[in-house]
Amino acid sequence: MKIITVCGSMKFIEQILEITEQLELKGNCMLVPIYNPNKPNKADFTKEEGLMLDKMHKERIKLSDAILVVNVDGYIGNSTNKEIEYAKSLGKEIMYYTDLIN
Repeated sequence: MKIITVCGSMKFIEQILEITEQLELKGNCMLVPIYNPNKPNKADFTKEEGLMLDKMHKERIKLSDAILVVNVDGYIGNSTNKEIEYAKSLGKEIMYYTDLIN
């Protein structure tokens, strides 16, 4: 069992939910960012809320053995790149969605 934090753009929420379910059913503990369909973009939150969401996501990464980057069609945004670098700095395993679905 691994503890895995999911990273990636919320525009890929369907893929995030699908791969999270698959990996959890294989015995992994999945940590996923909050998703509110009424606030699908970080811009829908106040600056303070956005900073808190970023801070809590880093805490999820700290708790994890690995991160899963949901990189549909190879897309990795700026925030996700920062999360990858942060995970690397902590020595976390980096997994990619495109590697798992092929």
